[in-house]
Amino acid sequence: MKDAQTNQDQSIEEMMNGIGAAAKAASAELAFASAERKHAALIGAAEAVWSARREIIAANEQDLAYGTEKGLSPAMMDRLKLDEERIRGIVDSLRAIAEQKDPVGEVIAEWEQPTGLKIRRVRTPLGVIGVIYESRPNVTADAGALCLKAGNAVILRGGSESFHSSRAIHACLLEGLRSAGLPEAAIQLVPTRDREAVSAMLKAVDYIDVIVPRGGKGLVGLVQREARVPVFAHLEGIVHIYIDKAADPQKALDVVLNAKTRRTGICGAVECLLIHEDVVKTIGQGVLRALVDKGVEVRGDKTLAQIPGVVAATEEDWGKEYLDSIVAAKVVADVDEAIAHIRQYSSSHTEGVVTEDASVAERFFQRIDSAILMWNASTQFADGGEFGMGAEIGIATGKMHARGPVGAEQLTSFKYLVVGDGTTRA
Repeated sequence: MKDAQTNQDQSIEEMMNGIGAAAKAASAELAFASAERKHAALIGAAEAVWSARREIIAANEQDLAYGTEKGLSPAMMDRLKLDEERIRGIVDSLRAIAEQKDPVGEVIAEWEQPTGLKIRRVRTPLGVIGVIYESRPNVTADAGALCLKAGNAVILRGGSESFHSSRAIHACLLEGLRSAGLPEAAIQLVPTRDREAVSAMLKAVDYIDVIVPRGGKGLVGLVQREARVPVFAHLEGIVHIYIDKAADPQKALDVVLNAKTRRTGICGAVECLLIHEDVVKTIGQGVLRALVDKGVEVRGDKTLAQIPGVVAATEEDWGKEYLDSIVAAKVVADVDEAIAHIRQYSSSHTEGVVTEDASVAERFFQRIDSAILMWNASTQFADGGEFGMGAEIGIATGKMHARGPVGAEQLTSFKYLVVGDGTTRA
């Protein structure tokens, strides 16, 4: 039995080495592929996805049955589900990425030195990107497209739940690559559910330049602990909204309801409300009652728990990512107390403020250092597509290289091009 396991592990390692070597070779070709060919590949993929929508939905039904068998939560099942409308969203995203400006070769800065040297800093691809994700099959298309747009090869390892859906979408991406004459190894999907493939990716320093995990806290934490290559990631989306005493009642209602109930299982969903003490009995009570009416479980502090329908919060509710129809709520004295709470419990993903007082919003923006800050806007806009990036490969909350939504431009590095004229150094 031990020998059989050893042979299986070796075969996974050999398979991943082959995938890695092919990706590295493809990345060398993609680094100088024309913008026109990459555009053609993405448009071809979009057309293939729409043509194959029935096959993709059939594959997704297999995944939904598997998810039900595994006992996935309603929020996870929602992430997994594909229908014609969501497939149209995948197609639109592919087309939007295709139409974006190609970042490769862009001159970021240029200058001339007194020595006569002419220096340019230009965008270049990162190389090979590994993307490890759970549930959402649309990530297969978004990640593949964004990496290709930035001239990178990508190795995709989807979750076991989305295995069949991801394969069906990946086949469409390959069709686009073939139609544009680009190497099929530019976008590879790991063809196994075996977790050893993830371990192999995290150690693949010879082939992979950066890992992007996209999923729950367990997955992201595992990647951050064990990866030997750089990681773009966020561990959790513990999102706060502060309702100021100068908030507009209708804006507060609209923003909070959308931020919590539009889709409860995404990382931009609000998880904690901070309400100025002066508006608890007016705006605050109205917002909380509206949430309760929408079926949201509101867990409030001692003051807010007195509102009908609100249940008492515990200390564990501060700094918790629910990804469900649950929200914590707390009374604060002012914007500074809200800022202090956010600094203590935030995951540095996204925070929002609702106010008509520009000085309050400015203080909020200046003193909180999360990757994304919103003023009078739903935190569910924390998404690369909504930022005009076409889509995103994920949200990065670190401070090195990429931060916030990671689109095609964030999947590039740069190099210096230095031109002289027989110039020598004294």
